[in-house]
Amino acid sequence: MGAGPAALCIASELIQQGLEVSALASHSPKEPWPNTYGIWAEELESLGMASLLGHRWENTVSYFGHGKDEEGAIPTSHNFDYGLFDQAAFQKALLDRCENLDWAIETAKNIVFVDKITEVLCTSGNKYRARIVIDASGHRSPFIKRPYQGKVAQQAAYGVVARFSAPPVNSNQFVLMDFRSNHLTEQELKEPPSFLYAMDFGQDLFFVEETSLACYPPVSWDTLKNRLMARLSSRGIAIKEVSHEEYCLFPMNLPLPYRNQPLLAFGGSASMVHPASGYMVGALLRRAPELAKKLSECMSIEPALDSEKLAQKGWNVLWTTELVQRHRLYQFGLKRLMSFDEALLRSFFATFFRLPKDDWSRFLANTLPFHKLIFVMLRLFAISPLKVKLGMIGIVIL
Repeated sequence: MGAGPAALCIASELIQQGLEVSALASHSPKEPWPNTYGIWAEELESLGMASLLGHRWENTVSYFGHGKDEEGAIPTSHNFDYGLFDQAAFQKALLDRCENLDWAIETAKNIVFVDKITEVLCTSGNKYRARIVIDASGHRSPFIKRPYQGKVAQQAAYGVVARFSAPPVNSNQFVLMDFRSNHLTEQELKEPPSFLYAMDFGQDLFFVEETSLACYPPVSWDTLKNRLMARLSSRGIAIKEVSHEEYCLFPMNLPLPYRNQPLLAFGGSASMVHPASGYMVGALLRRAPELAKKLSECMSIEPALDSEKLAQKGWNVLWTTELVQRHRLYQFGLKRLMSFDEALLRSFFATFFRLPKDDWSRFLANTLPFHKLIFVMLRLFAISPLKVKLGMIGIVIL
């Protein structure tokens, strides 16, 4: 169920395994995806999919300048290529692998488990039956059950692809995080912080996006839009022509689903968003083949398995003990970061990117083994300034 990147990733892999697959979505899978997807280029290269990048930057930097000290803000160079997916090419590549897939444009109303089979009941009155159903419809799915662990923090962003009166970033440059805050008032500096995520598309076209880290309640799009306009205005930059407007809002600390439920999930509905970075596409591409292979093997070797047992096999692959441990550690780290003010966040990230490139990049991609992840987090603590150390252990100095 679903028609976004998660649904197409897992559907295409199931088809490659020779399984009979049907898809159900509330809209056509050919509708353009509304959001852009970025990824560190090396992560995509390791999957043999670098050709899906529409843009790639060698000049990748961040700014963790001190408060209003605009002139003294020296960029941190990441020396690591970053890329943006060619949305249309990525979507087409997945759809091509789903050739002849039967799509039902329906809205699911209820899901029941009858005689070892899963039935999806739709608002139209139609029923669809399968040995196993995978909900890849996103984090808002009402069908995936998970424990309540308090308010869910969300990351929000507002951005535009546009032409400007002057370049908002340097030529051929990608800016991961620009925390410079000379455009903010003293009151705004006390509010949940946000940063600029920006890139040069060439031909006088740029993407600029004001992004807040996870918080509850989330920073509103109006607030982010106003901050973006104020940021540009403070640098004497005006928007001349907007070609795309982007609104993002997604949970960062969504609890893991119950892994004994007879409905399987994938993507946002399976809490696969990285709690520390917000990235997910790399995880979709890495984990879909393994999940599809396991389901195919189980159906072949144990044809009598019902939906509940098949789902259990799937959950065990999707969320191994190792991955659960990593997820909990990332969530712990996120909880600490959510308590940091603007100055402390800048100091934290400036320190984080002093880690060896292999450590911070694999941390953001969630490819560090659990024991190495603990080591990297301890190393980060060791090299952090005192105030950041105290923040990490929950002591805030006013």
